[in-house]
Amino acid sequence: MAKFVRGDVVVVPFPFSDLSQSKRRPALVITSLDGDDLILCQITSQTIKDNYSLSLDDKDFKTGSLKQTSNLRPNRIFTADSHIILYRVGNLRDEKLSEVVEKIVEIIRGKNTTSDNKAQTAITQT
Repeated sequence: MAKFVRGDVVVVPFPFSDLSQSKRRPALVITSLDGDDLILCQITSQTIKDNYSLSLDDKDFKTGSLKQTSNLRPNRIFTADSHIILYRVGNLRDEKLSEVVEKIVEIIRGKNTTSDNKAQTAITQT
């Protein structure tokens, strides 16, 4: 069994909502936990228009790459057992990984959301 490390981009089976099938999707390893669990961040090739997504392309990789420019979704993190990972695609550059982690911290602290920005603007204008 391969050991996955922070910054690895891996492919995992994502189940459909009715659990009838699954589809292979890339994800970023944010960290490994005790045992076999990993915290992963969703990656999609879909165009995402929100305050959270971060672009991901070939220049962001130390090794490997994805088939197309994609978006990291730091607002879509989850825990998964490393045994379900199908394979490793590559590993991100430290700068990109830091950008993702900073965005996750912003989200957890309640920053960088549209409603918070509107609320802050309203407070500033009064």
